Amino acid sequence: MMLRLAPVLIVTLLVGPILAGLVMAVLPAFGYLPVLGGTEFGLAPWRELFAQPGLARSVIVSFATGLVTTGVSLTVVLLFLAGMAGSRLDRWIRRLVSPLLSIPHAAAAFGLAFLIAPSGLLARLVSPGLTGWERPPDLLIVQDPWGLSLMAGMVIKEIPFLLLMSLAALPQLDPQRRVAMARSLGYRPTIAWMKTVAPALYPLIRLPVYAVIAYTSSVVDVALILGPTLPPVLSISVIEWFNDPDLERRYLASAGAILQLGVTAGALLTWWCLEKLTARLMACWIERGGRQRGERSLRLAGKGLILASTLTAFVGLGGLALNSVSGFWQFPAALPEGFTSIHWMRALPALAGPVTSTLTIAIGATFIALVLVLAALENEQRTGRQASKALWLLYLPLIVPQIAFLFGLVVIMESLGAGPRQWVVIFGHLLFVLPYVFLSLSEVYRRFDPRWSRLALSLGASRNGSFWRVRLPMLLAPILTAMAVGLAVSIGQYLPTQLLGAGRITTVTTEAVALASGGNRRVIGVWALVQATLPLFGFILAVGLPRLLWSNRRGMRGAP
Repeated sequence: MMLRLAPVLIVTLLVGPILAGLVMAVLPAFGYLPVLGGTEFGLAPWRELFAQPGLARSVIVSFATGLVTTGVSLTVVLLFLAGMAGSRLDRWIRRLVSPLLSIPHAAAAFGLAFLIAPSGLLARLVSPGLTGWERPPDLLIVQDPWGLSLMAGMVIKEIPFLLLMSLAALPQLDPQRRVAMARSLGYRPTIAWMKTVAPALYPLIRLPVYAVIAYTSSVVDVALILGPTLPPVLSISVIEWFNDPDLERRYLASAGAILQLGVTAGALLTWWCLEKLTARLMACWIERGGRQRGERSLRLAGKGLILASTLTAFVGLGGLALNSVSGFWQFPAALPEGFTSIHWMRALPALAGPVTSTLTIAIGATFIALVLVLAALENEQRTGRQASKALWLLYLPLIVPQIAFLFGLVVIMESLGAGPRQWVVIFGHLLFVLPYVFLSLSEVYRRFDPRWSRLALSLGASRNGSFWRVRLPMLLAPILTAMAVGLAVSIGQYLPTQLLGAGRITTVTTEAVALASGGNRRVIGVWALVQATLPLFGFILAVGLPRLLWSNRRGMRGAP
C-alpha cells in the first residue's frame, strides 16, 4: 500500500509547492497581499517595474544567456560525440564527467573569474613578455555589461550535464550500427554520426536542454559572481527588491519574478522555433548527400572545444587552490613569492558551522529523495506497470525558474508560521534534488535483470526480503552514485537556501557567494575550494565503497 502511494506522493510534493508558490507570486504582482495591506488588485507593481532603469537590458541579457549558453553547450557536446566516439579522448572525457558535474556552479564561476580577470592567471602567464603589461590592464572582462563572462561560466558547467544526459540516452539508439550503415554508403565517421545519430538523439535529451535554458536564463549565484552589475540580470534585480528593507518592494519583486517567468518562457518558445528551423535545415543537409565535406573541421572543433572547456574548469580550480595558499603576489608575477597556510587557519573556525549545515541539509534532502525514488521504482517493478505519465512532472522544478515560485513559497511558509528553519530549507532542496536522483537511478533500476528477484522468491524469500537482500546490494553502486549526484545538487543550491533560510541558515555556498562582493581572493579561494571539494567526497565514496565491500565480486563493483 505504501509503495503504491510513492508516485502520488512524489508528484504532490513537487507540483503542490511549485503551483502554490506561483500563485502566491502572481497575487502580489497585481497588488494583492493582505499581510502588507494590499487588498485590491491593480497594475501599480507593473508600472513601477517597467519604470526601473536598465530593465530592458536586464531582460535582454537574461534572455540571451539562456539561448546562447544552451546553444553553445549543445553544439560542443554533439561535435565531441560525433568526432571523438570510441577514441582515447572519448574515454578520458567520460571518466571526467562525474568530477566535472560535481563542481558547484559558484566554485566553477570563481575559478573562471580568477583565470580571466585582468590580473588573473592568464594575464600573468603572458605578461609582460607578450603583452608589455606591468600592471593589470583597465579592461572590464569579468562582469562585462553584456554578460559574456556569465555565458562562458555557464557553458563550462552545462557541457558536462548535457554530455551526461546524452551518454545516458545513446544506448537506446545503437549508434555504432547507425554509423556503420552510413559508413557503408561512403560517409566519413563524423558526418555519418551527425546525419544518423544526432537527429535521433536530440528528442531524447530535449527535456534536459529545456532545463538548461530555464536555469541559465534565471541563474542567481553565477550571475552574482560573473554577471553584469549596472544593470544586473533580471534575477539579481528581483532578489535585491525582495531583500529591500522597504516591504512595499515585495510587490515589485513579485512582478519581477513573474516577468522572469515570462522571459524564460519566451526563451523556451524561441528555442522551440529554432528547433523546427534546424530540423528543416538538417533535413536539407541530409538529403543533399554530402559524404566528406567538413569532416576534418567538425572533428577538430569537437576535440578543441571539449578540451578547452575541460581544461578551463580544472585550471580554474587550480587557480582557487593557488590563491588559497598564496602569500604576497604582485602583478605580473606568474607565481606568488611564497606560500602560506594562514588563510586556511583563519577560515577554519568560520567554516565549521556552514560545513555542518551544508552536510546536514544535503544528506537530509538526498536521503528523503532516495527513499521516495526507490519506493516509486520498486512499486513500478512489482506492479509491472510502466512509469506513470505524471512522473514527467518530476522535471517541473528544473523547467520553472526558481525565482518565480520560491518567492511565493516564502510567503506561504511565513503565513503558516514556518519561519527560516533547517527543515524548511531541506524541503526546498528536496524539490531540486529529487529529479536528479530519479534521473540518475531510474534507467539502471529498470534494466535490472528480474530473474535475480525471481530466483530469490523461488528460494522462499518474500518480496521485501528479495528487495533488501538481493536487489539493493546488487544495485549499491548506482544507488551510491545517485546519492552523490543528489549531494552535489544540494551543496550547490544558493537561492533556496538564501530565500527559505532568510539569510539565517548559512551554507558553504551562501557564504562563498557572499564573498564575491569583496576583493580578498585568498579568502574566496578557501571557501570556493571547500565548496568544490565537498561534492567530490560523495563521488569518491560512490566509487570506492562498492569496490571495498565487493572486492571478491567484480560484477557488483559497478552498475549492473
